[in-house]
Amino acid sequence: MRIRFSILLLFLSSFCFSQIIITGKVYEVNSVLQGAAVYLNNTMLGTTTNAKGEFTLPVKKGLYQLVISYLGYEKIIYNLNTSTYKKPLKFVLKETSNTLNEIVVKKTIYNQEWRYNLESFKKDFLGTTKFAEDCKIENPKVLHFDFNRKTNLLIAIARKPLIIKNKSLGYEIIYELDEFERSNQTTVYLGYARYKTLKGGQRKQRKWAKNRLTAYNGSYLHFYQSILRNTTYKDGFLVHQFKRLPNPERPTALEIKKAQTLIRLNLANLNFSKKIENPKTKLDSALVISRKARLPKFKDYLYKSKVPIKDIIERKPNGTYFNFKHNLVLVYTKEKEEMAFILRNTFSKLRTPTYQTSTLLPNTMPIKIEKNGMLENPLAVLYEGYWSFEKFANSLPLDYVPVGSSQ
Repeated sequence: MRIRFSILLLFLSSFCFSQIIITGKVYEVNSVLQGAAVYLNNTMLGTTTNAKGEFTLPVKKGLYQLVISYLGYEKIIYNLNTSTYKKPLKFVLKETSNTLNEIVVKKTIYNQEWRYNLESFKKDFLGTTKFAEDCKIENPKVLHFDFNRKTNLLIAIARKPLIIKNKSLGYEIIYELDEFERSNQTTVYLGYARYKTLKGGQRKQRKWAKNRLTAYNGSYLHFYQSILRNTTYKDGFLVHQFKRLPNPERPTALEIKKAQTLIRLNLANLNFSKKIENPKTKLDSALVISRKARLPKFKDYLYKSKVPIKDIIERKPNGTYFNFKHNLVLVYTKEKEEMAFILRNTFSKLRTPTYQTSTLLPNTMPIKIEKNGMLENPLAVLYEGYWSFEKFANSLPLDYVPVGSSQ
């Protein structure tokens, strides 16, 4: 089964070397608001307002998402462009409608079902990599879950920001979860993150630096930044192009439905273990169709190997864009898969780890790559393969600098 993965940290920033001081004030109606969080999304840059509601934040010149947040109030996401910034900034927070929160509080029962949903959430949000083993949600009881058994849809709601301690990478992350949905095929979560470095001696610092570099190498951030640097193949990525077409061996949805109906009407007379090479009756045909219904809906056809980067991007005066047909396979040749990736599907045969392979499926074209290496519209793509395996526990702040990278 293919698992598609879309991660939306809703970030937007581009860095350069000179700095500018951002100042502003946060209000609630007519009075100032002390203790409001003010931070650049998905970075380690942030502060809180003082007793006068004021904040000061030194940032590098560029384009950012400035998040202004306070519990019980609607957060403000301000697109900050330092080239047009006029100080001081002024923000007025409005109280959130507490109807939803009241419903969530009343319905949240911390029973066995909630604990089961929590474990599912952690696997789909934090992941199951070796870094996820040492990544912990410190306040899990802020989470409320809604699970639909018929559709296998899991929805998570957080009443307060999640506090996540990642001891593998040396970060504490305050994560404001806006949306989380996991279905049979797709996991999507949206939110805003503020990173803080954990305290530790030299031994821990060396471990964290090594692990951060491991998390960066081969990631989609590494791939996108290599596109901007013109170092994709040098960095260890192989890029292939493939088509995804309906599987001609799989019956149509109508054929499957008719076969299932016929089987249900004749359950008492069926031998499900019967080998059928040449169907002689309608019931035999229905059994064959039901077995073929287990085949994948689509087949992938690789038609172009080691694609030149110039064939999949356009460099325009206003930026760099992906622009290609069909889909991409990305193979990272400088790291092998984790064993947990091989074992994630209990029906998979045990094999030796090989190079990390991911697929990128675009929903639209063209797709702009921001100067920091992120996509302007993260919803424009879906990830399968290794990038869908590496989730939040392997994420890094946008202001992370890969010292000693393979780039």
